[in-house]
Amino acid sequence: MILPVFIISIVLFFVLFFGIGFLLNMLLRMSWIMAIIYPVVCILIIDDASAASYFTAPGQSFPALADKVSSLQGVDITILISGLAGAICSGLVIKTLRKRGYQMF
Repeated sequence: MILPVFIISIVLFFVLFFGIGFLLNMLLRMSWIMAIIYPVVCILIIDDASAASYFTAPGQSFPALADKVSSLQGVDITILISGLAGAICSGLVIKTLRKRGYQMF
């Protein structure tokens, strides 16, 4: 992967999941909702199978997912971890804002 694309991807995933997490936290008043949902989002990003196949054909879907996860490169893992960091940071920011008295959050 080209270095500028890698850096942009890291920033993009961080900002994207920070923003989504921040909005979900504001609307649902659950500080860690995006950090909980993020692994499901990662599975949907990584695997080609539909979400329903994990319930209808789990014997085939989970081994295929394990193969996909084991074949990820370090670059891909770093990008996905930056998205998780964004989701966690959004929870921390919401908690801090609530602690300092912002009632909207």
